[in-house]
Amino acid sequence: MARKGLPGLTAQIKDKLIQQALERRLRQAEQGPSFEAPVRAADAAADTPEQHFRFALHPGYQQIRIIREGATRLGIESPFFMLHEGIAGATTRIDGREYINYASYNYLGLSGHPKIAAAAKEAIDRYGTSVSASRLVSGERPVHRQLEQAIARVYDVDDAITFVSGHATNVTTIGHLFAPQDLILHDELIHNSVVQGITLSGARRLPFPHNDWSALDAILSQQRHHFQRVLIVLEGIYSMDGDYPELPRFVDLKKRYRAFLMVDEAHSFGVMGRTGLGIREHFGLPGADVDIWMGTLSKALAGCGGYVAGESALVEHLKFLAPGFLYSVGMPPPTAAASLAALQCLQGEPERVATLQERGRLFLAQARAAGVDTGSSAGFAVIPALTGSSIKAARLASALFERGINVQPILYPAVPEKSARLRFFISCQHTEAQIRQTVATLAEALGQL
Repeated sequence: MARKGLPGLTAQIKDKLIQQALERRLRQAEQGPSFEAPVRAADAAADTPEQHFRFALHPGYQQIRIIREGATRLGIESPFFMLHEGIAGATTRIDGREYINYASYNYLGLSGHPKIAAAAKEAIDRYGTSVSASRLVSGERPVHRQLEQAIARVYDVDDAITFVSGHATNVTTIGHLFAPQDLILHDELIHNSVVQGITLSGARRLPFPHNDWSALDAILSQQRHHFQRVLIVLEGIYSMDGDYPELPRFVDLKKRYRAFLMVDEAHSFGVMGRTGLGIREHFGLPGADVDIWMGTLSKALAGCGGYVAGESALVEHLKFLAPGFLYSVGMPPPTAAASLAALQCLQGEPERVATLQERGRLFLAQARAAGVDTGSSAGFAVIPALTGSSIKAARLASALFERGINVQPILYPAVPEKSARLRFFISCQHTEAQIRQTVATLAEALGQL
């Protein structure tokens, strides 16, 4: 697409100038309006600037507009909110065309599996589509308890509790259990839901360098004695980078400093371990080594929502007092039934996990051999292709889409500008041929950019 107004400059320089202008405008939008005005009781409303009562002038919305306008100037169509016309697995159909799909967390191909769909339909017939109120006040259904007991068994802990949202699971659990006199230490790449939960709790928040247990040790030695409760939060697999922590090192630290340890297994359960039981199985650890096991039901377990597993005191506490459970409607029975059936399928068909791990290793090896920067990915199910700029990431995603490959770009400000990337989510349903074709196409498109 031809761009006017910048004659005599190469396309790369034009892109860089546009990108710098966008970044300046984004910073201005983040800062919001700058003004000082006296407030008089008689005409306080009249003095209120438009930015304070119009959503169209909200700094967040202004950021979206700036990014959208910049993409239009660069001739890049939005890759977001695509309409998928069926089940999104290793392939998907968008606007009548089939694509190899790497934009789905359907790691084990269980969303759309006949057994899982049948379990959900049976639950609808028996219990309806909703429990219509909080489980505490309206009661629960057998499928809720069956799912929670099954989750507790796979973690070898006392009990588990399920929530209607994975994000809300972290927010309400951390926000409720910890307080201003506590300290929460988390990996610098931790998920937004953890940060939101810490903010809600009012606890002191200190990030530590990614996967660096020695840096955490140093922080704990200096800070532990200043606080009552201390929580360490990690992820099983980091969703942006596809790597994982050396969990036994962190277990040692939590024991030595008498802290709590929480592991978010949103992307590692169903993916890591010989039979897919997550990072605990990968390292051969007892369930009690981690105080709060958290995970989501929307990825390998083909449902929606989140869970916490641990000792009885933790789970009972959350069931009676955590706002995100107490004041929220209970999980819909068909959703609970789907995830329970998916967990049973995971345990009964371990070959799905083996195939997923094989495909992940193949993709990573092929990509690295082709010169693609995959960062620190371990090749389980999340493999990034770092591009170094948001514009390049967006153009690369667009080029692949034109060639029949659907993969999402991660752009500034979601990640630092130099860390912009595409994220490939691998499924056990991807074939070797699809992976080889994808990597070859990726390498070719990168070369052309």
